[in-house]
Amino acid sequence: MSFPGSQEGSGPLWLRTPQPPESVAPVRRLRSSLLPLCGLPILLLAGLLLSGPAQAHHAMELMGLKPTPIHGLISGLAHPLLGPDHLLFLLALSLVGLQQRATWMVALLATGLGGSALGLALPNLPGAEAAVAFTLTLVGLVLLDRLPRWVLVPAFALHGYVLSDAVLGWTAGPTGSYLIGLMLSQMALLLVSLWAMRRAAASLTPTRQRLIAAGLIGCGGAWAWSSLVG
Repeated sequence: MSFPGSQEGSGPLWLRTPQPPESVAPVRRLRSSLLPLCGLPILLLAGLLLSGPAQAHHAMELMGLKPTPIHGLISGLAHPLLGPDHLLFLLALSLVGLQQRATWMVALLATGLGGSALGLALPNLPGAEAAVAFTLTLVGLVLLDRLPRWVLVPAFALHGYVLSDAVLGWTAGPTGSYLIGLMLSQMALLLVSLWAMRRAAASLTPTRQRLIAAGLIGCGGAWAWSSLVG
């Protein structure tokens, strides 16, 4: 026996659970896959509007705190987030690292630590901030296959060099804690952004990648110029 408005074997219409249209699921999947791609262009646009290099003032100096190992660790964890050029560089590396092994990220972190050690031994090299800003342009050129990927290894060392400026004059304990926090923070940012980009890899068309690369080149050039003439 069948009821009006029902299909054979499906039960009465008023007892059936409504099902979403078949077109809804692909739309939801597309929306979720595009979400990780939205953050980087937004940050790039914000960076161009700011039109200045990193202004990562040390929070401890602002609050008048004395350097301790705990404060050094917290400062190291937070410091990569305080400068837009550092943050964008780390996020953009996830695009380059989509097809790379985990050893590539380890090499970057080790090189960054070496750059920080050099910064502590030989600080305040002229043009360092401009060079760091220009590393965004390097990432953009790598994404466009204009430069090899290995150029990003010394670029990461430049970021480590500049980030060591925050702890000049500190004792060994707080400085070591700061470097540990710095490495952990950078590693976490790389892992999270790489995970997000791999989820969105199917939606990362060549056109979108070229647009992101152009934004990185623009940010890097603008910030480097601002640092040189400012």
